[in-house]
Amino acid sequence: MTMNIPVIFQFLKDLAANNNREWFNEHREEYEIARAEFDNLLSAIISRISLFDESIRGVKAKDCTYRIYRDTRFSLDKTPYKIHFGGYINAKGKKSNHCGYYVHLQNDSCMLAGGSLCLPSDILKAVRQSIYDNIDEYRAIVEDPSFKKYFPVVGEDFLKTAPKGFPKDFKYIDYLKPKEFTCAHLVPDTFFLAPDLMEKVEDVFRQFKRFSDFINFTIDDFE
Repeated sequence: MTMNIPVIFQFLKDLAANNNREWFNEHREEYEIARAEFDNLLSAIISRISLFDESIRGVKAKDCTYRIYRDTRFSLDKTPYKIHFGGYINAKGKKSNHCGYYVHLQNDSCMLAGGSLCLPSDILKAVRQSIYDNIDEYRAIVEDPSFKKYFPVVGEDFLKTAPKGFPKDFKYIDYLKPKEFTCAHLVPDTFFLAPDLMEKVEDVFRQFKRFSDFINFTIDDFE
């Protein structure tokens, strides 16, 4: 499948400079072309991931993407459109708690990422308990140089102290502090233009899968 990735970046650049409804409506055809190219990219990435994660075989790109329109109700920024394309590849659907793979294209802010956001409190506590109970297995993943090369930091939005119910003197307490169990690998825009793009994507997401398998072992008990 041939892909025209520069078309995506050009549209997003133009949109960022002209983020208003009038411009967007005049350039809707360019949006449709860029969105179709992003869907092609996602389809290729899904096919590649499915070589080592059969759970996502059959996932369709159209089920992984989001609306371009921003929800501005509670935001000081009233620009109507997102200036990125994002795709969340999840075996159980993009609204599931299950850990999935995330692809983000935005000028100067691209990334390959994944994880589980906004976990309900009972699942979040169970994930922390699983890490606590299986700390050696977890450390073997997140402290492995092959993993850390792409994901030096695991989690976001950290608690300042030990989560409730866990001993404060636990040697690896920092691993229990994330409120969001996610990983992100920031990449330059040129990453998506490389001839060996799919090989690079596979390298990153193979490492991410080690983390997601561990987390999903607990999350899937609740699904």
